[in-house]
Amino acid sequence: MRKTLTITLGVLMVVIGAVWTFQGLGYLKGSPMTGVELWAILGPLVAGLGVALAIVGVRSPRA
Repeated sequence: MRKTLTITLGVLMVVIGAVWTFQGLGYLKGSPMTGVELWAILGPLVAGLGVALAIVGVRSPRA
């Protein structure tokens, strides 16, 4: 259960990070976040942490 939760949370962070990045870069329109440089910086950071979390979940031994 814990392994699945870790992987799911990691994948969710990657998706959210990607959305934030695209909004910050202006590719996704219709949000107050569109074109704001802060989100273009925070997005890849969140996505990177999500990848790391998912890798930890995949590599952890079974409970």
